[in-house]
Amino acid sequence: MRYAQLVMGPAGSGKSTYCSIMQQHGIDSRKTIDVVNLDPAAEYFDYKPLVDIRELIQLEDVMETEYNFGPNGGLIYCMEYLIDNVSWLIEELGDVDDDYIIFDCPGQIELYTHMTVIRQLITILQNLNFHICGVFLMDVQFMIDAPKFLSGTLAALSVMINLEIPHVNVLSKMDLLSKSAQKRLDSYIEPDPDSLLTDAEDDPWNDRYRSLTESIGRIITDYSLVRFLPLNIKDEENIADIKLIIDNTIQYGDNTEVKPKDFDEPDNEMNES
Repeated sequence: MRYAQLVMGPAGSGKSTYCSIMQQHGIDSRKTIDVVNLDPAAEYFDYKPLVDIRELIQLEDVMETEYNFGPNGGLIYCMEYLIDNVSWLIEELGDVDDDYIIFDCPGQIELYTHMTVIRQLITILQNLNFHICGVFLMDVQFMIDAPKFLSGTLAALSVMINLEIPHVNVLSKMDLLSKSAQKRLDSYIEPDPDSLLTDAEDDPWNDRYRSLTESIGRIITDYSLVRFLPLNIKDEENIADIKLIIDNTIQYGDNTEVKPKDFDEPDNEMNES
């Protein structure tokens, strides 16, 4: 069995930083966690990738072709090119049992909310015996008022429905949040529709579309499909907690055999008695 995190989210949500932090957490825990860069537009990241899609295709090269792609169209083309040449990825990943790999994905939200290319990638990885957990990052600065929270939550819900894999939503950049904003955030970690609507009352949009906002709030709360885990990269205990939740989701470590040497040898005197 093999294990994977598929790290997704809008551009600037902290995906590469998250991957680097998780890899370092693995080093500190004496466990190997590899990272694969699947962003053909990446310019810099802290981790050393096991596989880098830029060795196969780069966004800059695609945009300079005769097709004259823009950034969004170019990213889609790059991901489709990866699927068409998936043998390259399979060879680069190797075939190591029990390996743990984090896939750092591009920051184009359409890839996850309604397109099929990421679902194709998931199927390929599952056929390679990977247990996969989707990790969707959202910048906490985007989530500290009601209208933005509802929008971000619906985006996360769209990803969950489209990809149909075990899923964890993470609020990144908690370490950059002011104390007053942290207090406001508490109501969003465990959202209550009445409080969300109260916060949104000053929004002119809500005067006209209050019933729509109420329906969205009920979808979010009644079905309990979307919850966010706050991530503070300066808090090692917080990082370990999120890693543990993801590991439980993908059943990482469930197949580890108990070794007799893990236990003390029985006392000889007790055996004689």
